[in-house]
Amino acid sequence: MNLVSLKDDLTNNSYPGRGIIIGKSPDGRKAVTAYFIMGRSVNSRNRVFVEDGDGIRTQAHDPSKLSDPSLIIYAPVRVMGNKTIVTNGDQTDTIYKGMDFQLTFEQTLRSREFEPDSPNYTPRISGIMHVEDGRFNYAMSILKSNNGDPSACNRFTFVYENPVPGEAHFIHTYMHDGNPLPSFEGEPKLVEVLDDQDEYTSMIWESLNEENKVSLFVRYIDLVTGEFETRIINKNK
Repeated sequence: MNLVSLKDDLTNNSYPGRGIIIGKSPDGRKAVTAYFIMGRSVNSRNRVFVEDGDGIRTQAHDPSKLSDPSLIIYAPVRVMGNKTIVTNGDQTDTIYKGMDFQLTFEQTLRSREFEPDSPNYTPRISGIMHVEDGRFNYAMSILKSNNGDPSACNRFTFVYENPVPGEAHFIHTYMHDGNPLPSFEGEPKLVEVLDDQDEYTSMIWESLNEENKVSLFVRYIDLVTGEFETRIINKNK
């Protein structure tokens, strides 16, 4: 798989929707993840990321404008010991609870499918990172309708062991803008990571479409100590 420029990929796509990036810093010392949300409607754009313990959650920027919280208010990031879960919906909680009962990442998602937002049927994208004693691996998942047919759910899981420094994988909900919105296709894209967290955060944020971007979360986790640093940018301030 050829490396895709993350900057170019985001700049040339006005609406990838929600996106998850997971990989390893070029110096090999940090596990890296990023999650961004975009929106076309007033309801979707009326959000911010806030820290919640070791994770984050979405909340309404202006509660008076919140019309339907069911698919936009959730915890995108939760931490369970040495595992970090990142998703685009309340399946974060499904994964967290399932793994507490010794289910695998893939098994936990068997109870879920794409979002019921006809006609888009937004895919549920999820990622999990496992950092322990300097070692790091991760997996990503997408649950999507069968080419827009909600009578069937297609499930794909991608597992990455001993990731290469400087490389990450990027999965997002939509191929591009449209009506209905076309679901992501294929494997997660191979993209670059930077050692400098602030530089990487700025690059992602500045590459997202100015009109549609809403919030961005970026976390770097030390592979030896497990300590992490988090950056959050909200368009609504």
